[in-house]
Amino acid sequence: MLAGLLVAIVIAALASQLVGGGGGASEPSSRSGVDLLPGAGTQASAEATLQRAFDTHREGFWIEASGRIVRVLADDRKGSRHQRVIVTLDTGQTLLIAHNIDVAPRVERIEVGDHLRFRGEYVWNTQGGVIHWTHHDPDGTELGGWLEHQGRRYR
Repeated sequence: MLAGLLVAIVIAALASQLVGGGGGASEPSSRSGVDLLPGAGTQASAEATLQRAFDTHREGFWIEASGRIVRVLADDRKGSRHQRVIVTLDTGQTLLIAHNIDVAPRVERIEVGDHLRFRGEYVWNTQGGVIHWTHHDPDGTELGGWLEHQGRRYR
């Protein structure tokens, strides 16, 4: 029992350090090769991490999670083009997914109600947050992110 408590404390401390990053830059803030926050391996823990980040205005970390599409927005055509959708998590938190279609293929036949898995970098905003960098790293030095829709992965 003591060992389990110690493991939980270590994981919480590591997550706190990693979630504490700044960010909002157009490039991923983490270039260390660390992909995900410790404990973010399950949907429930990923959602808890995202909720904590929203509540504390933390950003700049990579996360893998999934949600239901509640809105399909028009593409953002200013600068790099982005396909945009809003997803809701089981916790009720909403996220804007901004998928760079100048770097990665457009997600085909995406509709409200569809399930969308994603891996990208979280950026805080007042509406719940943004997930960006949902594409491969054009430089080829990092894993990058992706979207999964109807069994197909878009990188």
